[in-house]
Amino acid sequence: MTKPLHICLTGVESTGKTMLAEQLCASLGGLLMREYGREYAETIGTDFTPAALRSIAATHAQRRAALLATGPALLIEDTDIVTTAAWFRMLHGHRDPELSATPTAADLHLLFAPDTPWVADGTRQFVGTYRDRFHAIISDELAQRGIAPALISGNWAQRREQAETAIRAARRQDA
Repeated sequence: MTKPLHICLTGVESTGKTMLAEQLCASLGGLLMREYGREYAETIGTDFTPAALRSIAATHAQRRAALLATGPALLIEDTDIVTTAAWFRMLHGHRDPELSATPTAADLHLLFAPDTPWVADGTRQFVGTYRDRFHAIISDELAQRGIAPALISGNWAQRREQAETAIRAARRQDA
C-alpha cells in the first residue's frame, strides 16, 4: 500500500473549507476527513475548555487514523491539530504544550484567507477584528511548526482553482 497524499484545509471560520473539501473530494476522488470540532460544537457545545480541545484533537486523530487505514490515494482533511492548537491559543491566550507538540500528519496545508463574508451559524465565534487575529494565530502556529502553506483566497471559484493547482503540484512532487 502506498502512502496517501494528505491535504489539510485550515483557516478561520466561514472561509469555505468544508464546502471546498467536499468539492475537492468529489472532483479528485479523495476521501474526506470531516472536522470533528464542528461536530463537537453542534452536539456537545462551544465551551472549548483546555480539556475539551484536547479531547477534540484526540477524537479527530483517531478518526483520521481509521480513514487512513482504508488506504485512500488522497485524503482531504477539514482542519487538523494546527487549527485545534490555534483555537487553544485564541481562547486561552497561550500555546498548549500538548496540542502544539502534536505533529500534523498532512503533506500540504491550504491556508484559507479571511476575505469571505462571515456567516453566523450558531457555532462560529470570531467575527471582525477577532477574525484577523485568529488568522494571524493560525499563520503563526503553522510557522512555528515549519509549515509553509499554500494560501487560498478570493472568490469561491478562485479558491477552488488555487486549491486544485496546489494539490496537482503536490501530486507531481509525491509521484
